[in-house]
Order: sequence, then C-alpha cells, then structure tokens
Amino acid sequence: MIYIADVLLGAGAFGAALYCYVLSRRLRRFTDLEKGVGGAVALLSAQVDDLNKMLVKTQAQARDSGTTLVSHTQRAEAVAKRIELLLASMHDLPDPTPKPKRSPNAPLFVRHPETNGESR
Repeated sequence: MIYIADVLLGAGAFGAALYCYVLSRRLRRFTDLEKGVGGAVALLSAQVDDLNKMLVKTQAQARDSGTTLVSHTQRAEAVAKRIELLLASMHDLPDPTPKPKRSPNAPLFVRHPETNGESR
C-alpha cells in the first residue's frame, strides 16, 4: 500500500511539474516583446507618445491660428467702420446730375435699346 501511495505521489508530482512547465512556456510567449501582450503594450505605448507629440503640435497650430484669426477680425472690424463712415458721408453729398422732371403720362423715347444709345 505504501508503494502505491508513493507511485501516486510521484505521478502527482510529475503532473504538477508538467503543468508548471506548460504554464511557464505560455507565460513566456504571453510576455514576449515581439508577438505577445508585451509587444502590444510596447506598440500602444509608442503610439501614445506619437499622439502626445501630435497633440502638442496641433495645440500650438491652433493657438497660432486663433491669434491670426483675432488679428484678421480686428482688421475687418476697423475696415467695416471705415466703410460705414464713408457710406454715411456719401448720403450728405448732393446728387451729381439732377433728374429731369417729366409727367408720368409723357412718352419715353429710347434710341436703340440694345446698344443704350451708343453708336456702332
């Protein structure tokens, strides 16, 4: 009976050793930097670094664009004020040519309407 217990204990120890060996190989493949999760983590880490660099560049460009946009907007507002002043001053000017007064029933004569009075 003792021999049977020793054989079963040895078989159990051999099975546990085999299980540990298989498990260690799987863990080694799992953490491999080339193919396993370690490689995926390394790749994702590199991508995060690239995205951080790109984010910093994009923020700098957006800041520059915002500054440029503010300056263009201020310039456009100044030009709009000048145009409004010019238009307001144009309303004070008299008409350059007085319009002839005619009665509404008077006939209207137009010579060569397709050329608007210009000679050929």
